[in-house]
Amino acid sequence: MSLLARLNIDKFLLYLVCTVVLASLLPISGRYAEWFSIATTIAIGMLFFLHGARLSPRTVVQGMTHWRLHLVIFLTTFALFPVLGLAIGLLSPALLSPALYTGVLFLCVLPSTVQSSIAFTSIGGGNVAAAICSATASNILGMFITPILLGLVLSVNADAGAGPSLGAIGNILLQLLAPFLLGQLLQPWIGQWVREHKAPLAIVDRGSILMVVYLAFSEAIVGGLWQQVDGVSIATMVVVDCVLLALVLLITRTVSRLMGFSREDEVAIVFCGSKKTLASGVPMANVLFPASQVGSALLPLMLFHQIQLFVCAMLARRYATRRSAATASAQASPSSSA
Repeated sequence: MSLLARLNIDKFLLYLVCTVVLASLLPISGRYAEWFSIATTIAIGMLFFLHGARLSPRTVVQGMTHWRLHLVIFLTTFALFPVLGLAIGLLSPALLSPALYTGVLFLCVLPSTVQSSIAFTSIGGGNVAAAICSATASNILGMFITPILLGLVLSVNADAGAGPSLGAIGNILLQLLAPFLLGQLLQPWIGQWVREHKAPLAIVDRGSILMVVYLAFSEAIVGGLWQQVDGVSIATMVVVDCVLLALVLLITRTVSRLMGFSREDEVAIVFCGSKKTLASGVPMANVLFPASQVGSALLPLMLFHQIQLFVCAMLARRYATRRSAATASAQASPSSSA
């Protein structure tokens, strides 16, 4: 038995820690960051292509029409999060500065992530087709909803250059939906091979997450993340982000079970509903806030982004372990009864 197994340490969590340490010590920047960003985009495109090739068209249609699941995720992203964000206002300005609290509210009105939500749903054995539809719709709709919600919670005029980005919507369609649809078109010919060879999909799942973490954390380090606020403020913000994520995870899991969703649907709801996108959040912040406020507005999001990746990585592995145990138990039952 290996040392990691004896200590009950998940390998993927260890990879995440090593990735963050590497980004802290050797952050990528400049032209190399541009090349790495291109490689990350290709990896994400490959992830969606493989998912498209693996899933049958019938499964995809079922995922698209699963309106109860999509409604729960939508309300979690654009209703539950903002309500919790307003409740956190009780801590400001005693524990949170007005600038950081503004960042918390900005975090709460953002759409969900796409690639990590789907990757973690896949790792946890959840409803991947529904996760793809829900996470993609969240990002597209978020381009319109986020500026409006931010204007409501901050009581500011969101018309000052804060419009939806057609370029961002185009990137979502080109980088995510196009590879998925290509995989769907080729599914009759390569679908069976992809389903039988799970290793490539697992490598792309985990590899794309590690690449996103390294790139995002490198950008935060190069941008002077730790020089923007003092240590006490950062520690307070980490606690607030942890509590916020814990509440959303608990609520989504509880609601999923109370509403009678299957285990696969619960996994999709938990991971799609609890995420907030850094990829869309950064360009939105550059539009919605003055240049002098962008750093403090993004700090809660940057910390939340790292926390959600670590926590959801552990949670996805736990879901996968439970699924494997349930499958083994189901396979053993007929033999034992015989």
